[in-house]
Amino acid sequence: MTVSPDAPLLLKVLAGEATARPPVWFMRQAGRYLPEYRALRATTPDFIAFCLNPEKAAEATLQPMRRFGFDAAIVFADILLIPQALGQEVWFEAGEGPRLGILPPVEAMRDLTAGAGEALKQVGQTLSLVRAELEPERALIGFAGAPWTVATYMLDGAARTIGKGERAQARTYAYAEPDKVAALLDVLVEATAHYLKMQADAGAQVLKIFESWAEGLPDDLFKSLVLRPHQKLVRRVRELGVTVPLIGFPRGSAALAERYAAEVDVQAVALDTACPLEVGKRVQAIKPIQGALDPLLLRAGGPMLDRRVDQLLEAWGQGPWIFNLGHGILPDVPINHVEQVLKRIGAQ
Repeated sequence: MTVSPDAPLLLKVLAGEATARPPVWFMRQAGRYLPEYRALRATTPDFIAFCLNPEKAAEATLQPMRRFGFDAAIVFADILLIPQALGQEVWFEAGEGPRLGILPPVEAMRDLTAGAGEALKQVGQTLSLVRAELEPERALIGFAGAPWTVATYMLDGAARTIGKGERAQARTYAYAEPDKVAALLDVLVEATAHYLKMQADAGAQVLKIFESWAEGLPDDLFKSLVLRPHQKLVRRVRELGVTVPLIGFPRGSAALAERYAAEVDVQAVALDTACPLEVGKRVQAIKPIQGALDPLLLRAGGPMLDRRVDQLLEAWGQGPWIFNLGHGILPDVPINHVEQVLKRIGAQ
């Protein structure tokens, strides 16, 4: 992959270049820590309706770009739009998070996979609106939840109470009914591929695959639930004609991140907060990396924040690297702490 000299900094890194400073964006950079977002969000009580309102979602996407000048904008959406496109009821309860209804039959969902992009065309409209306003030197990122992560919510459904933090119910299904889980993952691969193609067609220059629940998986489940579905998804996206770079984020995969980098044909691997610096160096020897500042340290601020930013710059700054958090920005992060990081990196 080659890019022009005037390409956005993020695209240069994804092409394998080591840049004078790392491009920077934050997961969940559009969100509740911004007063302007809270005011906008209050205009639409239903979260799904907010995500599928192109004008409001575009405004939410652009708000942190205006305030901080990040090197990339990521479209405001949610990983649980795909289940809705496949016929499963999705809603959000205040203080509780997402809830999903009864899982439809796999055959019924399979019939809807090719239309997933069209069903969620509002996200494409959001991307087009953002691209029209975003400066050319700033990249635009589209995304989707990875098949296993989305499957965990779909399998747990509305009664997601047992082992909430570990997705215990979904993992139990993966052991007890592997064929059924594999069939669901295949449906999600196909639907997600069409969804990502729609985003690329609408102007996304980079696509990210969020595997939020790779954590705690033994290596055999990691292979069947993460590696294989990601390999299939990347292959299917390319078959559909998508050429933009892909970032994979196997959060919580620890040392298995190296295996992921070697076996999944993404252009970069996002690393989580707990990834040791040495592991990050080994992954970076395979392909570009992204990450991995602790969101809690961003919340704390102060000298320790500066020190950790410097450690990351020293460890990873000589190779292709995108500065980011190891997980999403927290709702109560002070805005001046974000500014502190950007100044330390030299991005502001």
